[in-house]
Amino acid sequence: MKINLYLMLAVGMMASCAGNGNNSTDDTSGTKIAPADTQLSSAPGTPAVNMQYCFFHTDGTQAQDTTKVSMLINDDKVTGNMQWLPKEKDARKGTLTGTLAGNAIKALWTFNQEGKPDTMTVEFQLRGNALAQKPYKYETKTGKEQTDAAADYKVIYNMTNCK
Repeated sequence: MKINLYLMLAVGMMASCAGNGNNSTDDTSGTKIAPADTQLSSAPGTPAVNMQYCFFHTDGTQAQDTTKVSMLINDDKVTGNMQWLPKEKDARKGTLTGTLAGNAIKALWTFNQEGKPDTMTVEFQLRGNALAQKPYKYETKTGKEQTDAAADYKVIYNMTNCK
């Protein structure tokens, strides 16, 4: 019930911002809101479609590592970009392609790291003005990180203005 309320509030806030007639607006960090064609979902508690969402998450001892997610939801299709930007490590930057079912998103993240292409399945859940992600775990057989499908959505991203 709480998730549905948060989703409805977020959709209402986004719809009111989308209709203000401005092509872009600065927030306090200097990023811009990109105009998006919006169409509210007909099912209660589901995200708006034809809508761009942008989120960020920081971690590390001094919140020095940042992950950015930008996604466009069009019906049940999700496309976008995801960037993991650690302060002193090699970044992962790439694209997301996936599907939306209710408020759950399953996507394939295709990225480059250290000049090498790679992929990873990622799982998100839209929660009002936040995005939750299942954490990664290290798979000893492959020597790679992968999404921990058995885990809860523990990594929380905050909504931000899209550039």
